[in-house]
Amino acid sequence: MTQHIPDSTVVDSPTPTDAGAPGRLAGGRLRVWDIVFFVVSAAAPLTVVASAAPTTLRLGGIGAAGAILICGVVLILFAVGFTAMSRHVRNTGAFYAYASKGIGKPAGIGTALVTVFAYIALSLSFYGFLGFFAALTFTSLFGIDLPWPIWSLVAAGLVAFLGYRKVDVGAKVLAVLLTAEVGILLVLSIGVLLNGGPEPWSAAPFAPEHVLFAPGVAALFVTGFGAYIGFEGTAIYSEEAKDPARTVPIATYVAVGFLAVFYAFTFWVITVAFGVEGVLDLVATDAFTETVFIAGDQYLGAWAAVALQVLVVTSFFACLLAFHNASSRYLFSLSREGLLPAPLARTHPTTRAPHVASTVIAGLAVVAILVAWATGADPILQLGIWSYGTGVAGLVFAQSVAAISVIGFFARDRRGHGLFRVVIAPVLGAAGLITGFLLIVLNFEFVTGLDPVTNLVLILPTPILFVAGIVWGLAIRRRDPAHYRRLAEPIEAD
Repeated sequence: MTQHIPDSTVVDSPTPTDAGAPGRLAGGRLRVWDIVFFVVSAAAPLTVVASAAPTTLRLGGIGAAGAILICGVVLILFAVGFTAMSRHVRNTGAFYAYASKGIGKPAGIGTALVTVFAYIALSLSFYGFLGFFAALTFTSLFGIDLPWPIWSLVAAGLVAFLGYRKVDVGAKVLAVLLTAEVGILLVLSIGVLLNGGPEPWSAAPFAPEHVLFAPGVAALFVTGFGAYIGFEGTAIYSEEAKDPARTVPIATYVAVGFLAVFYAFTFWVITVAFGVEGVLDLVATDAFTETVFIAGDQYLGAWAAVALQVLVVTSFFACLLAFHNASSRYLFSLSREGLLPAPLARTHPTTRAPHVASTVIAGLAVVAILVAWATGADPILQLGIWSYGTGVAGLVFAQSVAAISVIGFFARDRRGHGLFRVVIAPVLGAAGLITGFLLIVLNFEFVTGLDPVTNLVLILPTPILFVAGIVWGLAIRRRDPAHYRRLAEPIEAD
């Protein structure tokens, strides 16, 4: 049996899956808002505002809000072409499929390896962050004093259960958690604006001299691009989306647009809460990590500080679930392509979730947590920051390759799309992303706080995996042309 694929490509349709065979994900399950919850939860608004905002103000100056807004514009420009391509390339491998169709299958394999590595690294980092903050929260609020790895292992078990079940169960959990964390930040913002703050409101955070020409411009944009990590997840769920040609673009624009406005607004509100000079004085002290909690206590009362403590933990859990879902779908996709062991392509006979890949990702997390525990690694400075920095660098690199792939895909045929959507916007988006990647690499110490040699070790997996993937793809093309031709073909859901 064959099915029609965009651009007149015809591929064999997989047969319905069973528990032991490669399968397809359940089509028509996810709505626009389901995908938006996955993507925005992966970006973790509360953790970005509570941790990244004070750090960025400390390192880069008052222009944090303006920088976050510029990064959002760059990513929306990229998304314009990215979503146009999603109409023609439908595969849960997202960046892998895009790079394969835009600049060649060897580059697609290299991009896939980088992306899988980056997603898994980011997932592991959040286990460290969650364990640390959960231990603090449960000790201070409930008197339950347990080592951080216990909380990380509990989180791994919950994520594994939800990942094994089905994707829309995860979406419902994320919807509740995300609504709570966004809600508390909006309540805090309203409280600050109603009270007015110690100084008159100022537009200084958006002024060019504090953003584009600030001494700490690199720090501003390193954090700025990192705040949106995971937005490309809209395309990962294309096989499971209802009407993907409409759902994926809408979900992408809504997710990126919301994050851009929300981040810029809440970053600015922090400057209102303490005043431009006051906030710079505060973040220059050792208490800078408590900036948002201090604001909550001052403007809403002690209950807000407690709520923020709890919601920071649930926000990290939302990150875990979102990146776990993305990681498992990449493993599933590459296994289905014959690039990873076949069992990873199995889907659950009832829910059709990629349960084997999901279980493997959860298993890797458990191993990482236990190794960190046994070696006495710090959950924040080592398991958390090291993994996070590596994952951010890898994923922004993959985004840059995907942006170039969009340009290549539409270079000879715009396929009915307008010049702005598939030429001008993608070129601007690619230029912005490449600049962002270079800023991250050249200023990696702002992310990790480590020495140059250690930073190089953390960055090297990205180029090494990309080159290795290209070599692997060329080898497949030479040794197994039939397999090579089947790579990165669009998949139609039931």
